[in-house]
Amino acid sequence: MIKKQPNMNAGAAVLFVIFSLLFFILIFRFVSIQVTGEVHGQALAARAQQKYSNEKTIEAVRGTIFDRKGEVVAEDTTSYTMVAILDKSVTTNKKKPKHVNDPAKTAAVLAKYIDMSESDIYKRLTKEKAWQVEFGKAGRDISHQTKREIEEEKLPGITFLRDSKRFYPNGMFSSHLVGFVEKEETDDKKTVTKGKLGIEKTWNDELTGENGSISFKSDLWGFLLPDDKEKVTPAKDGHDIYLTIDKKIQTFVEDAVDRVDKEYKPKKILVVVADPKSGDILAMAQRPSFHPTTREGLDKSWHNEIVETPIEPGSTMKIFTLAAAIQEKKWNPNERYKSGSYKVTENSVAIGDHNNRQGWGAISYLEGIQRSSNVAVAKLVNEKIGTDKFREYLTEFGFDQPTGIDLPNEAVGKIQYKWPVEKVTVAYGQGSTFTPIQLIQAATAVANDGKMMKPRVIDKIVDPNTGEVIKKDEPKSVGQPISAATAKEVREVLGTVITGEHGTGKSYAIDGYEVAGKTGTANLTENGKYLGGASDYLFSFLGMAPKDDPKLIVYVAVQQPEIDHYFKGSIPTSMIFKPVMQSSLQYLNIKPASMDKAYSSPVPDVTGMEPGEAKKLLDSKGFETVVIGDGNQVQEQLPKGDIVALEGEKILLKASGVMTYPDLTEWSLRDVMKLTQITGIKLNKAGSGYVTKQSMKPGLPINEGENLIVELETPLQQFENSLKKEEDSEETEEVGG
Repeated sequence: MIKKQPNMNAGAAVLFVIFSLLFFILIFRFVSIQVTGEVHGQALAARAQQKYSNEKTIEAVRGTIFDRKGEVVAEDTTSYTMVAILDKSVTTNKKKPKHVNDPAKTAAVLAKYIDMSESDIYKRLTKEKAWQVEFGKAGRDISHQTKREIEEEKLPGITFLRDSKRFYPNGMFSSHLVGFVEKEETDDKKTVTKGKLGIEKTWNDELTGENGSISFKSDLWGFLLPDDKEKVTPAKDGHDIYLTIDKKIQTFVEDAVDRVDKEYKPKKILVVVADPKSGDILAMAQRPSFHPTTREGLDKSWHNEIVETPIEPGSTMKIFTLAAAIQEKKWNPNERYKSGSYKVTENSVAIGDHNNRQGWGAISYLEGIQRSSNVAVAKLVNEKIGTDKFREYLTEFGFDQPTGIDLPNEAVGKIQYKWPVEKVTVAYGQGSTFTPIQLIQAATAVANDGKMMKPRVIDKIVDPNTGEVIKKDEPKSVGQPISAATAKEVREVLGTVITGEHGTGKSYAIDGYEVAGKTGTANLTENGKYLGGASDYLFSFLGMAPKDDPKLIVYVAVQQPEIDHYFKGSIPTSMIFKPVMQSSLQYLNIKPASMDKAYSSPVPDVTGMEPGEAKKLLDSKGFETVVIGDGNQVQEQLPKGDIVALEGEKILLKASGVMTYPDLTEWSLRDVMKLTQITGIKLNKAGSGYVTKQSMKPGLPINEGENLIVELETPLQQFENSLKKEEDSEETEEVGG
């Protein structure tokens, strides 16, 4: 035992040294952490902050786009993404499963609600080694109504993630002007919404808000620590944009364009409606177009043709040649010239009139304009105005620069003005090119007593967080190429294009309103050569009304409709111009200049009267009266008192008391819009023509702000459907017999 003592002392000494060393290292490590605050190069305070601090994003709402009267054109709405949880481990109670425990049943039920086949859903629900799955496009952008219906099925494992989507309540509605949005993933894996076309693209920064956040410190289990306060940085919603577009006028345009598109199947249709006093674009449409929510049709046309695509304007250009001649006092309507063909120089190709260069003999210059004679305007430019002076007018009318409209990718046409013949052909719209929006801007000078107005589509931009108007676009004059007297004389001459014996614009006449305008038939080219087919033209009309004091300018262009002779090109263009101009003027309460007394009269003002007496009075005047409300006093009427209306027109009376829906069957869209205006309900429509179905049954109470959906059919569609029903009925009888 005595011999073992030295060994034990040695072992104890070694252990003492080891433990002393470990203690020293521990003390050193503790002191160094206290001094530096880091472990392995990482700040402990930051790691602690990350572990016990929570921050959640408060998403900003993208700004709403409104029309000029505050009707929603595009807005963010709540949507949902459907998710299926497949992992069995989430279920702790077999009686209440939290995962998809019956894929076959779940697939069969979900197939009723989303656009995906039952077999494809089943494949996703039986995917191996998947914790959860989504359903692609079919499972995104699910509405609150559909979400609720799926939840009522009580399918285990089916849940929803809240999201937002861009909603365009009017469907195909000036789609290229408004644009659309897409969601994109950034480098830091965040999803952002970006505008891809039109207003959504040009004003993306203004429409996009700033996300907010909420942060707080919690313990290990996520509970708020004592004495800690939430720090909230509120989101700033995007700015709202108010357009100059008028929803009702845009609806008139879309309906007219749909009819022509269906009946004549043209390659292209372009329509613009503008207020010449302000330059406001009240409507803008084109075909092909697309649905901004589904993107259906987008592959056919990515461009806003009215702003981005220069065209040969054809004889609509004669409006501005005539204006230059009158302004330069080189216009004598009674002076005669030899029509048919005309050579600018001895060696140039002869310019010919549109009737195979035959002309109409020696006629006056006034008749030449009425007949749309190329020779007339060629002689005006070459022999009277002078080509150098005429070139100055092209600049004065804004044809060599963009208008500056608030839409992306505006193009500028090309003025061909090198050779003598080119300096003359531009006078009747051939060779040189301009955009339709340039034609609209130039036409405002004629309609607005010489003052040319810049086209605008933005009225104002408003901060919804404060109500402050961030930007207000006021109407802007961009020149005065002609005098008021010249503008008036131009309109008088253009009026004879519609009313004159030899006028080419007779089909554009509107009962009760005097129209001034000019037809256009522009040849189309392919591989540098003009096409020669019967329909290979861009048929157009640029008109304004009322002639003496125009309130509206309407430009219509229809390319290559299915017709068998170019003389028929005015049919599809007038099918758009006439209903759009007439409906818009009536909607704006512009009184007709002249009406047949036997078929029209001023509407009596019956506000304040007893509804029965009011109806009796209106019916005696030949109007069709509809009373909305069961009270004993008329509070409002449409059309208003003293407006001249045609015999048989519907007059809507809003009475006190409870309002109920009338039977809208066979009502025109215009009459339905009167109902929305007088009651404050919102309208969604499908089709065109006359009402065949309504979502709110007759007799149901009307609640302001609710949505009314109507389905419309043209008389031809109704006739065809009735024939089909008869055929089906006959087949049924034969089978039964």
